[in-house]
Amino acid sequence: MKCGLTEKSDSKFVDTIEKEAYVWCEKDWKHDSYEHMHNRSQLTFVEDGYQYFHIDRKIYLVPQHHVIWIPSGKAHKITSEATTVNLMVFLFKSVFDEDFYQQVQVFAVPPVLKEMLLYASKWNQSLTENEEQEIFFKAILKSLPNFCRESNRLEIPVPADTRLIPVCNEINSSFKYSLNIDSLAEKAQMSVRSLQRIFKNETGITLQKYLQLTRILKSIELIDTKQYTLSEVAYKVGYQSLSAFTTSYFAVMKAKPGLNRHQGVSS
Repeated sequence: MKCGLTEKSDSKFVDTIEKEAYVWCEKDWKHDSYEHMHNRSQLTFVEDGYQYFHIDRKIYLVPQHHVIWIPSGKAHKITSEATTVNLMVFLFKSVFDEDFYQQVQVFAVPPVLKEMLLYASKWNQSLTENEEQEIFFKAILKSLPNFCRESNRLEIPVPADTRLIPVCNEINSSFKYSLNIDSLAEKAQMSVRSLQRIFKNETGITLQKYLQLTRILKSIELIDTKQYTLSEVAYKVGYQSLSAFTTSYFAVMKAKPGLNRHQGVSS
């Protein structure tokens, strides 16, 4: 049994729970890395550490004090290199009709929502009916669209055009260095102009933005190790100064990088 769901075979989960919604908290979370799906909508709160969610050819980063909303029936795979991952997973049998609930959402948890989620931990793994819990969880569910003012865009898109895969692989392995557009175009076997146009059409972002996202996500992993100063992290991910790194980090994360803020993590 995982998060209250019974795994009949790899990636296939059977829901035998009657409750409309429940919460499953675990310290030092260990999750299978294969793709799976279930018929309950899922709200995951990362209390410590960070997680990568692989969904619909995108990789979403969910750092400390962020949540991800995954609609029911949406296949997803979870990976993480964080030293410690503490999660709260809320599973809902039914949701409201708004468009919000039909899309993957990632956003920072405001103080009010954080307190609500932590309060709900008192029902951890409880599968018995409870009127207060039912009303409280429905309030959380109903409030999510209001808490999600804007997405931090903490996802890296994976292009479907196979010609772009070597380009992404090169950026992922050489993110410390500036883009060499000519070299990337050669790897894709297309002109520079075609590469820039097709990459933007495929992913929704430019090559430069892809590099920025890759650098920031890598910086989060380095911060999580607690082995480096912020200046060292900035240099290791390709920035020539701490101020340049901080500016770029803030543009993506909507917050300044800080070792204290990232205990065990943290888009």
